[in-house]
Amino acid sequence: MGVTVYTMDHCPYCERAKALLTQKGVPYKEVRVPMDDDAQWDALEKRSGLKTMPQIFNGEALIGGYNDLAALDRAKGLDHLK
Repeated sequence: MGVTVYTMDHCPYCERAKALLTQKGVPYKEVRVPMDDDAQWDALEKRSGLKTMPQIFNGEALIGGYNDLAALDRAKGLDHLK
């Protein structure tokens, strides 16, 4: 399983999410989604209910975007993802 971060180019929140995970020592897999890949965007939106990036999952469970990840960190919730 593990953490997967779906990102897109030129996304400051994507960079912040990856930096936070790296800082906390949480391994993750990055999946870049091209802006013109409508099928992948539609599949992600159907899976998460989100239209924004990043989209962060722990296995199949949605963590959310960067703000959700940061809130989880403040609640010490990233510690169990290491």
